[in-house]
Amino acid sequence: MGNIKEITISDYCVKPGSQVDLSQWQTRVKPYYESKQSYKEKLKTDIKRLKKIQRLLYAHDRYSLLIIFQAMDAAGKDGAIRHVMSGVNPQGCQVYSFKHPSETELDHDFLWRTHRALPERGQIGIFNRSYYEEVLIVRVKPEVLKAQNLPDTSLNANDFWGQRYRSIVESEAHLYRNGTRIIKFFLHLSKDEQRQRFLARIDNPNKNWKFSDADMEQRQAWDQYMAAYEACLTATSTAEAPWYIVPADDKKNARLIISQIIVDTLSSLKLCYPPTSNVRRKELLAIRSLLEQDKDEGSHRKYKPTSTAN
Repeated sequence: MGNIKEITISDYCVKPGSQVDLSQWQTRVKPYYESKQSYKEKLKTDIKRLKKIQRLLYAHDRYSLLIIFQAMDAAGKDGAIRHVMSGVNPQGCQVYSFKHPSETELDHDFLWRTHRALPERGQIGIFNRSYYEEVLIVRVKPEVLKAQNLPDTSLNANDFWGQRYRSIVESEAHLYRNGTRIIKFFLHLSKDEQRQRFLARIDNPNKNWKFSDADMEQRQAWDQYMAAYEACLTATSTAEAPWYIVPADDKKNARLIISQIIVDTLSSLKLCYPPTSNVRRKELLAIRSLLEQDKDEGSHRKYKPTSTAN
């Protein structure tokens, strides 16, 4: 790979207790690939590794993995999920996209609707947006909070957002203690790159459906969103559930970083196939003997219909 350096995932991890200033985090870094072909080869290698580890995760049946994606519009969340998880068995992985909450969801606590979709042991769950919207868009747009009909004592609390951060951190700690490993990705997109991607969506008729007026509304509140993200990342990155700030101006690079983090996280679990007991091994050998006999006997048999049509 020439002078291309290896990905060090700690470079992108928000250290617990650190103060996040997004202006100090790059939105583009030197590529981890030399060409489009080398990118494909590196991603293919990670996909194969992830496919193998997923089988172990399912067989081991002690852990689950929750992957959370948060970002501004056009940062590449959908593409990252589609490319990085392309080799995963769909029976062991589910993707959830959380839009505007329903009336029923608004009548529950803010974690309820997402926690109903948490992955079971042996499974991978992906949240395309998540409960973190409750301290991001809800913080930027107070009218969304009003629709939740919270008691005045809660709404008027001096540390309302701090309480929400604590609820999230405590919930993630609870999940960790019960076997769920959590990876959180913030795809860090520059405002100029977002502008270019919006223009591309408008100029390409086949991508017009991706663009909405809400995208521009969010863009106009860019500074408020960055402030909300900084506060969120600062308050909720923990050793058990770390945030990774992924430079997102280069989609290919972002996917390679994301895939490396997922593979490394699962590899650290030291997963293995369940051992077979001596008793079970004897049972299996007895069944094998029966199957071998069935093969020998079956080779001399001729097909006979079980019934005769009238």
